[in-house]
Amino acid sequence: MGSTNTYAADLVRSGELYGDARRGGEIAVVCADAQTAGRGRLDHRWTSRPGESFTVSFVVNVPVSIVRDASIGGWLQMIAGLAVLEAIRGACPHRSAEPQLKWPNDIVVGGRKLGGILAEMVPIPDCGERVAIVFGVGLNLNVPVDRLPTENSISLQMLTSDLPDPTALRDELAARIVRDLRLRLTDFEADPQREAKRCLEAMNVVCWTLGKPCEAHFTDGSALQGRAIALNPDASLTMRDRFGALHRVTTADVGVLQNR
Repeated sequence: MGSTNTYAADLVRSGELYGDARRGGEIAVVCADAQTAGRGRLDHRWTSRPGESFTVSFVVNVPVSIVRDASIGGWLQMIAGLAVLEAIRGACPHRSAEPQLKWPNDIVVGGRKLGGILAEMVPIPDCGERVAIVFGVGLNLNVPVDRLPTENSISLQMLTSDLPDPTALRDELAARIVRDLRLRLTDFEADPQREAKRCLEAMNVVCWTLGKPCEAHFTDGSALQGRAIALNPDASLTMRDRFGALHRVTTADVGVLQNR
């Protein structure tokens, strides 16, 4: 298909998914063997070939009140990232390195990009209390070195010598993500403030961006260079520029500057 996220969002808009949603816990999964028009943050695009990539979208529904609350809503995407890390750890116990998260949405290993997450909110028809969120997860599973998207990319098969069959691995990763995502979202809905604090603690351990020189690119075309010094309680990132001024970044494509 073109994009699992687009397909999943269309299912929500048509009422086929969550047409009578009034509670959470249900997670729909859209898998593709290959994508011809995959989408990332800030309209980045990429394609995939059968057997080489994990191209899966997870559709959840959460209270509108959580999404609209700027003090906690940003953690929803981080929750998806933490679930992906746990799935990789469980499915690939003999990996040679640990996956981490590059704020806000990339999966990295040693600074090299293994994959990314795109979160999109989709209104549920005739349901004002809850809203759907589509988490699109793309991972390089068995991509040959000469076909990696960039020189700074990495594939899961480069981290382990016993990678399972690609289809079996995709299904296991998807199942693990569903289980972890359901638990985390259930807890988050029950006590958002408590779980936001727990997410912050977890992210401080696995966030590869912290402490590194970065450049943030914003949707208006502007950019900011500085050092990432802290994750904030609302899931934003604080950067200190070369003059010592602090900047809170909430939405941006943040890259780590190598050899600085």
